[in-house]
Amino acid sequence: MKFIKDFKEFAIKGNMFDMAIGIIIGASFGKLVNSLVKDIIMPPIGFVIGRVNFENLSFVLQAELKDENGIVTSELVALNYGSFIQHIIDFMIIAITIFVVIKVFNTLKRKSEDENESSVPTPKDIQLLAEIRDILKEKKSE
Repeated sequence: MKFIKDFKEFAIKGNMFDMAIGIIIGASFGKLVNSLVKDIIMPPIGFVIGRVNFENLSFVLQAELKDENGIVTSELVALNYGSFIQHIIDFMIIAITIFVVIKVFNTLKRKSEDENESSVPTPKDIQLLAEIRDILKEKKSE
């Protein structure tokens, strides 16, 4: 029973919804970056280095074998390193983007925590606590 109660508390607080929204946005962002790399970044790179399609780059370990009727008797075994290169570029773009987003959030957080920063409004409760602190300091010095 305690487990069910704890789970209800977790779900009602919104943590689960925040996490679900983050996962959905992350999956969509991954698809967007994948398309950016596959459809926009890689074609010009392939064109510049000799009209290469990175998806077709592979090292064949075993060729596909067919019998006289055209039926495949042995499957193709290949290392698809072109696809791997695309995934590395996907990862780098996602990592850089996440780094930039976290950097912006940390900057905004630092500004909001700095009492002397006037460009970000201080929340009322923090402002009241700062005023109480200042009053207590004045009374202590008297």
